[in-house]
Amino acid sequence: MSKVFPRIGRRRALQGAAAGVVVLGLLLWWLLPLGEDPPSGSITFSTGTTRGVYQQYGTMLRDELTKDMPRLKVRLTTSNGSQENVERVATGEADFTIAAADAVQTYESRHKGSAARLRGVARLYDDYVQLVVPRDSDIRSIADLRGKTVATGLSGSGVRLIAERILKTAGLDPAKDIKAVPVGINTGPQQLKSGKIDAFFWSGGVPTAGLAELANTFTFRFVPIGADLVAKMHDQDSSTGYYRAANMPESAYPIIQNGETVPTIAVSNLLLTRTDMSPRLTEWITRTVIKSRDHIGGRVHSAQLVDLRTAIYTDPLPLHQGAKRYYSSVKP
Repeated sequence: MSKVFPRIGRRRALQGAAAGVVVLGLLLWWLLPLGEDPPSGSITFSTGTTRGVYQQYGTMLRDELTKDMPRLKVRLTTSNGSQENVERVATGEADFTIAAADAVQTYESRHKGSAARLRGVARLYDDYVQLVVPRDSDIRSIADLRGKTVATGLSGSGVRLIAERILKTAGLDPAKDIKAVPVGINTGPQQLKSGKIDAFFWSGGVPTAGLAELANTFTFRFVPIGADLVAKMHDQDSSTGYYRAANMPESAYPIIQNGETVPTIAVSNLLLTRTDMSPRLTEWITRTVIKSRDHIGGRVHSAQLVDLRTAIYTDPLPLHQGAKRYYSSVKP
């Protein structure tokens, strides 16, 4: 009997090792296709402002793409935001970008020809509208912005698009009832701190670096945007259907929020490209986006919300052929 047990133990050890190899093989296939040379070439990725989440995410994603596809050159270009990003991809100035769903739908309604070339790669994470004022401000609601100096975002930004819609829904004319200034997240926090503006709109993933840093040196608060206003916004046009009432989590800016959530508006962000982009390259990029979630999410909190189960919902855009190929390959 003493000679039998060792043989059984060795057999089980070999079976366990073989199973481990199979599991490892499947894992490697999911992460990177075995026996397939990575795509090469060059792409342009349009991000956002230097202090925004699009730029943070794009920079880290470029690093991950470089690891998976060493011969692929990824050039990042900054932009004013979603509206400019959509136009850049549609017209061929950029190959991939991130944009909010409302900006995508708005572009489609205005430019049906070039918009037909747009395709979705992945739904990423949600933007939250953040209306920021000094702690001691008398602004308590959207209506209180009347007569104030308000930063409504840069031209071509998603912030500008949504800020103007919020104001109009609240009965304010952005051109007459406030002093609108074209300021974004790069300079808005400091202008608020110095008293040059009374309030500023921002729409982005949370936390956004520009606001997180402001919280360390200046006490501000968020003006709530109620669900009733969001419901009224849905009457404006088809793109406003992408807005939904949400609560910005209390963990976004803990120094400022003191454990309280903030009623506001959320809209999903999409990674998008064009129909003429290589299906093979797009498949690889989609894979990298999904598998790098945890690593990127360690630095860019919003990226933690990238999820394989929801990434396929890129409405209003149909999925690119390469993205479809990836999602089909990992379908349970």
